[in-house]
This record gives sequence, C-alpha cells and structure tokens, in this order.
Amino acid sequence: MTLLDIPENPAPNGAVTGMLTTRDGARVRWARWRTTATRRLGTVCVFQGRGEFIEKYFEVVGDLRRRGFAVATMDWRGQGGSERLRSNPRKSHIGSFAQYDRDLAAFLEHVVLPDCPPPHYALAHSTGATVLLRAATRRPNRFERMVFSAPLISLADHSMPSHAARILVEALCWVGLSGTFVPRSGGARPTSAIPFENNPYTSDRNRFERTAAISATAPNLAVGAPTFGWLSAALRAMRGLNEADFPTSVSIPILLVAAGDDRIVSNPAIEQLALQLKAGKHIVLPGARHEILMERDGLREQFWAAFDAFVPGETALS
Repeated sequence: MTLLDIPENPAPNGAVTGMLTTRDGARVRWARWRTTATRRLGTVCVFQGRGEFIEKYFEVVGDLRRRGFAVATMDWRGQGGSERLRSNPRKSHIGSFAQYDRDLAAFLEHVVLPDCPPPHYALAHSTGATVLLRAATRRPNRFERMVFSAPLISLADHSMPSHAARILVEALCWVGLSGTFVPRSGGARPTSAIPFENNPYTSDRNRFERTAAISATAPNLAVGAPTFGWLSAALRAMRGLNEADFPTSVSIPILLVAAGDDRIVSNPAIEQLALQLKAGKHIVLPGARHEILMERDGLREQFWAAFDAFVPGETALS
C-alpha cells in the first residue's frame, strides 16, 4: 500500500506501509517510519480526526522524526486508504465508536507493539482524541503519555444539539436513515473543497491548499460530510466522556491543547475535562482554528513547545 507523493506534499522517506485486518474484518491502512535523529526517544503514534488521511500529516511526521521519535500512524476505517463502510465512499460513516476502538487495538497489536521502539506516546486530533480518551480507561494502557489537539469532548456551543435533537438523530437512525448525510453539512463534497476564506480549519493558506491538492490528486482518500449514523455514534461517545466518573478512571498524563478560535469543538468542555483529570494539563492557543497542526508557523511553534515540555523521551542505546 503506497503513500501519495506529490510536489506540494512529498512523502517522508523510509516509510513502511501496509494493510491490517481488525478482529471484525475491517481493512485498515497504516504506515511507520524510523527516527531521522541520532537520539532515539521512542515512538509517537499519530491519530487523525474525522475525514483525514495519513498524507495530510506528512509534515507532522517530519517534525517528530527530527525530534528523535519513530512515528506510526493509520487511517480510521471509513476514511483515507482504509476500507469504506458505505457503498458511497464519500460518506463519513460509523455505526459505533467501538469500531474505532477495534481499529486502535489492531494497530497496536500488529504494528506498534511488535515493530515500534518504546516508550510509546499518542498524538491525537479531534475525533482521534475521543477514541484515545476511551482507550485511556483500559488496562493495560499502551501509552506513556497522550497529547490531544482540539479534542472532541463536546461540539462547539453554537452547534451542540439539544436533547430533543439527539433523540431525533437516534430516531432517524432507527428508521433506516443512518447512512444519510447530515443536512446542510456539505454532502459528498470534501472539507478541502470549501473556499479558504473564513474556513473553520486553519488560517494558513498554504497548508489549506496543500490538503486540497492531496484531495484533488487522490479523490479516493477524501470523504465528505458525516452521516446520521456517524453523528449518533459521536454523540454517544461524547456522552461517555462527560459522565461524572469518567475523569477519575483516567490515570495516564494527558496534555489537552485547545484552539482559541475553534468553531467545531467546545473549548469549555476541554478545559473542564482537563481540570478533572488526575494528570491533565491544558493550554489554549489564541488565534488558532480547529486544525492546530495545520496552522501558521507561529501557532505550530507554540504547540510544539508545549509538546516538547510534556513528552520526555527516554534515550535508548544505539
């Protein structure tokens, strides 16, 4: 399984790639790289948000390798180069976040634990952070520390469904509409196809256009809007994260980085969870939009400074 390599977004050299099969039969694409630095600090596993793909994170892979980390990453089922769950490959769909849990378990079993040097750290964005938070309550936990970029704990206030709306979403799924696009969310159009002006993802035009170039070159990697099924599954997963006893069930150190101008996820929810975690730290990057790792250089530098202060590696012998 090769990675897309285009002039606007060259693939990091030395990639090892493949497909794995989860316990419930889903086919999931993965990739891993060795560090390019002399020092060896373990492995950072990168987990994407909804609708993203490995190629979008090539720059992040390079950032981590130069720091001394090996890197491993994957495409969640239903997106990127992994198996789609609907006949229309543009539908961003999932039946339950338990399916993402199985993707994570297979990735750890088949890629990370046998082939990636410890200690292992997680770097997860948005929906990926939701999945990793669910995993943080399980034993044994495979990660020493976790860093989350704009984690999906709750939706932004302006888009938070009311209790009645949540019931409606569940009802629509129950009557057979789980595979239908959520209305007024863009349908089959990938998020990279929207205009740069006033987009909610990044204020960096070059990185925005880079993602658009990837999607234009390989439309098979992109997905469009979520389905009612995906939304219902996400709402259930978020309710679990907001249960009163959830924070006390997490003991792993976690850094939560919020984007000051986020219009997609709720910053108050991120702050509240960080305050309740046993070992949670929280920072806000003023001026950043939702995709912090795709933001302007100055904002990315602030993120990496926080990451470097939080994720100490253990230098291994060469």
